[in-house]
Amino acid sequence: MHAMQYALTLPADYEMDVVRARVARVGHVLDDWEGLGLKTYLMRERGVNGSPVNQYAPFYLWNTVEGMNTFLWGGAFQGLSDDFGRPSVRQWTGLSYEEGGAAGSPARWAVRRCQPVPQGMELTEAMADAVGETERLAGQDGAVLAAAVVDTAHWELGHFSLWAHQPSGADGEVFEVLHVSAPGRGRLPRGRQW
Repeated sequence: MHAMQYALTLPADYEMDVVRARVARVGHVLDDWEGLGLKTYLMRERGVNGSPVNQYAPFYLWNTVEGMNTFLWGGAFQGLSDDFGRPSVRQWTGLSYEEGGAAGSPARWAVRRCQPVPQGMELTEAMADAVGETERLAGQDGAVLAAAVVDTAHWELGHFSLWAHQPSGADGEVFEVLHVSAPGRGRLPRGRQW
């Protein structure tokens, strides 16, 4: 499993209904994309749920690198780059994935939390803690799914979760889910990824 995200931070006075309309118009394009586990079309608005910015920030879980590369180099990503400029695309290696108790419900909210892997901490222990956090998140009321990922270039852990209802006391950045394309969600490997 591979994770990917780019974030387009928009002006403070940007009309976010433009983003909603764009997703409504083109969101279905990846509904059957080969190699894609899932793509969540995420948005946050300045002043809502503690967000300091207007941002469009899709998050992907890929089953195959080929699917990801076809998306990036095969033309689909070019449309976004043409409309908004080419964003930096972050990539992570998957650590764990779990379906939540609300797995059959539509995802309405997402939470993303990134944190450094503590210096001096054994990597085995840090990654085991990340797997445990995935299980804890997936076990909470309203959780659709949870995943843990790691960026080894910056030694940063990422925790990503989808929710059927707005999570109270969320630890991380809260996003509104505009659409989910999930052609290969059932093929995402469950549990620890090593």
